[in-house]
Formats: sequence, C-alpha cells, structure tokens
Amino acid sequence: MYPTDLTETEWQYITKVLNLQTRKRKYDLRMIWNAIFYLVKTGCQWRMLPKKFPK
Repeated sequence: MYPTDLTETEWQYITKVLNLQTRKRKYDLRMIWNAIFYLVKTGCQWRMLPKKFPK
C-alpha cells in the first residue's frame, strides 16, 4: 500500500459522486485511480509505475 492509495471511505465517496456502475472491467477501477494519484504525487512516468498497477 502506498501513501497515495485511496482509503475505503474515499473510494466510496468517489463511486457515489461519479455514480459509477458495477460492471465487469479488465482492470479494477480503484487500482486505476490509485495509479493516477501515484503519478500525480510522484511525477513519475506511466511506464515507470510499480508493477502492481495495471498497464
């Protein structure tokens, strides 16, 4: 877990505000959000993300 990862409360808020529907996805949407927050905080390039994040 990284300091930039969403907490359960934050994730529930995002899904509620954006009205995200549960559906089958190739990658977990929460992991995508965590990757975006990691990028914004660290300033690294997408290809330099840790392997735990989706491609």
